[in-house]
Amino acid sequence: MNWYDLLRGLHIIAVIAWMSGMMYLPRLYAYHTETAPPGSEFDAHFKGWEAKLMRIIINPSMGLTWILGLTLIWYHIDQMEEGWGFLAQPWMMVKLAAVIFLSGWHGFLSKARRQIEAGERPKTAKFWRATNEIPFLAAVVAVLAVTLQFGAR
Repeated sequence: MNWYDLLRGLHIIAVIAWMSGMMYLPRLYAYHTETAPPGSEFDAHFKGWEAKLMRIIINPSMGLTWILGLTLIWYHIDQMEEGWGFLAQPWMMVKLAAVIFLSGWHGFLSKARRQIEAGERPKTAKFWRATNEIPFLAAVVAVLAVTLQFGAR
């Protein structure tokens, strides 16, 4: 069995799950903000849906993405004997920047969920709709960086 291909495939699956959740959650926030007054029964339903999405899909898939990504880095450095210089290649630096950005966006969404849970409305429905595709755009950058490997030595 080719362990590298297995790790890479599992990493891609984890990223897809992570991005799906992070694209859906802002849409839930938009609907929640505009249709469910704090304290209403519908508000409680939205809070449950948002918490489950974060707890069951988004958080675990981010964890798997990081674990598998770090394992792939180790594989490149140790097993493929590319050394630590591998991380300084332009395409890899772009990918790592995208992952760090996505992790920060994950934290932003998580904080917003806690604020909404507390009855606050930190952003408008318009904001949530406008930022809905941010994870997808960052993922496009990361995927193109990896597949094109621009500036590779």
